[in-house]
Amino acid sequence: MSSTRTTVRTAGVAVRAMLVLTLVLGVGYTLVVTGIGQLILPAQANGSPLADDKGSALIGQSFTDADGDALPEYFQSRPSAAGDGYDGAASSGSNLGPENADLIAAIEERTATIAEREGVSPAEVPADAVTASGSGLDPHISVAYALLQVPRVAAARDLDEGTVRQLVESRIQGRDLGFLGEERINVAELNLALDEREGE
Repeated sequence: MSSTRTTVRTAGVAVRAMLVLTLVLGVGYTLVVTGIGQLILPAQANGSPLADDKGSALIGQSFTDADGDALPEYFQSRPSAAGDGYDGAASSGSNLGPENADLIAAIEERTATIAEREGVSPAEVPADAVTASGSGLDPHISVAYALLQVPRVAAARDLDEGTVRQLVESRIQGRDLGFLGEERINVAELNLALDEREGE
């Protein structure tokens, strides 16, 4: 009889502890952390959205037409190995090694395409223009790749090259913590700034 009472009492304590901990840690903690995030870093807490619901600043985008050809009036992103391209649900690199024949062929094809599109020699095409990032979702390109595209974008938008170059240089993001990684440019933000400038 006393063993049954002990079992019932123990089960009751366990159920009450589970309910209290669920409320405190599952609901209370989540609400507190979400509230702090919304107060201190609202843009980051909401996924770093771009203006006018144009996606997230954290995920790369494609600036091509229905046939996959680059839109001349826009800066182009890095290639993407994520699903059909910049698919957040299929984030991944190609996992192909540097000596893989398929990767080498893809890089050579991309290099030739970009060199022709930008009117430069293949040797001038930066590495990030022809290789996907590890996540396949990188929203950034190198400063060198952005500057390479300035003449084409300026011509397509009937703008002065110097004006477009200044816009590119104003969007350069420095190294993380001042020393990690390389200087870079968020392509979607740069293209949005271009559209906004033309809309003025």
